[in-house]
Amino acid sequence: MEKVILTGDRPTGRLHLGHYVGSLKRRVELQNSGEYDKIFIMIADAQALTDNFDNPDKVRQNIIEVALDYLSVGLDPAKSTLFIQSQISELTELTFYYMNLVTVARVHRNPTVKSEIQMRNFEASIPVGFFCYPISQAADITAFKATVVPVGEDQAPMIELTNESVRRFNSVYDNDLVEPKNLLPDNDACLRHPGTDGKAKMSKSLGNCIYLSDTEEDVKKKIMSMYTDPEHLKVTDPGHIEGNTVFTYLDAFSKDEHFKAYLPEYNNLDELKEHYQRGGLGDVKVKKFLNCVIEEELKPIRERRKEYEKDIKGVYEILEKGSIEARKTASQTLSEVKNAMKINYFEDRDFIEEQAKKYNS
Repeated sequence: MEKVILTGDRPTGRLHLGHYVGSLKRRVELQNSGEYDKIFIMIADAQALTDNFDNPDKVRQNIIEVALDYLSVGLDPAKSTLFIQSQISELTELTFYYMNLVTVARVHRNPTVKSEIQMRNFEASIPVGFFCYPISQAADITAFKATVVPVGEDQAPMIELTNESVRRFNSVYDNDLVEPKNLLPDNDACLRHPGTDGKAKMSKSLGNCIYLSDTEEDVKKKIMSMYTDPEHLKVTDPGHIEGNTVFTYLDAFSKDEHFKAYLPEYNNLDELKEHYQRGGLGDVKVKKFLNCVIEEELKPIRERRKEYEKDIKGVYEILEKGSIEARKTASQTLSEVKNAMKINYFEDRDFIEEQAKKYNS
């Protein structure tokens, strides 16, 4: 069996550090590992429209923002197929068929769906399209026969529901849709990256993001105002590491070589933490170090993005070519699904012959 990756993002805004440590950086590593036969990276605009149906221009304008972020972090169209979800009509048809495999109660139990509904204040006015987006994700994953789906911790329940749907389909229709495995970040600090204000999750709507496309000045301003330890009022005060956003970011990004370059009085992060905890280390010094670390990560991304911005038409051509390639794969899967469901009426010439004989005997 081929090793295939499918993953993507909703185009509702520019991508940020939470996306980067949670999935983007890992995608590039997986892409360059040579371990996978095919990699599909989807801009999930159809899914984004489920809760932005009244603002399609928002989704439309952010297609290019997400594409630029993809290319700037190092996703390579020669190694990964970058495509737009809405351009693959087969995904919509698969979603419709899969709806018969999942109950309303099962979707309601999905903790990610519960959280998303609460966050958007949908309550009793949940758009049906939004409510069914886990089924749409199952269609996306199975359409490309993905064996691995890199996800954040909060998306793991979606993979579980996908696999339930796959097993149900294979049982009913005697088919062999592929059950994917989820691939979580290997750094615990990356599982659910907090916002700069200390909130549990970096979110565009909360305004607590550091974007991959932010200027050097914007990044520094955000880091220097970052939430730390509210009880660490004086430099001499002992500080707390738990819940301290600055140290969470350092857990995700810092390496021993960063200390040699920017903070040579410490050998590693453990020594920095120990000093902070016993007192005598100020937040400003730690934030300045974090800024150096983040800037080292973002500078090449920022520079690559500027190059791609010079040829926006070329970026759309990459997406168009990728969408054509992706549709070929999805079309083949849809054909197999329809064959299994016995709704391939005009392709099944033997069935037509049998029917003709039945009514003319």
